[in-house]
Amino acid sequence: MPGGDLPHAVAPPGDDSVVEAEFTVINEFTAVRISKIRTPNGHRAEIRSLRLGHRVRLDPLGLESISWQSPDVFSHFLDQPFGPEPDQPFGPEPDQPFGPEPDQPFGPEPDPSPL
Repeated sequence: MPGGDLPHAVAPPGDDSVVEAEFTVINEFTAVRISKIRTPNGHRAEIRSLRLGHRVRLDPLGLESISWQSPDVFSHFLDQPFGPEPDQPFGPEPDQPFGPEPDQPFGPEPDPSPL
């Protein structure tokens, strides 16, 4: 494209967001589209299930917080692989911890080496 510009797709009516880039990841279980979206409040990554229609938009801190998680957190998500039932909240039972134990750090120690 001239000048290296990306095609800009417009979001649904009433949404001032613009899709700047996107790609699809597919395997035998699902298909997910990941989009970089420019909103009036900054950039977001949108993750959308093409099979089930669920979607979430994450800001940069939300994306970074994914890297803080242990594989156990993602295993917990798969307890309900099609998402929560409409009348049920999603998450651990009230008496079960979600995340690291209180005496453990919430993520890996940052790399002290300069960038």
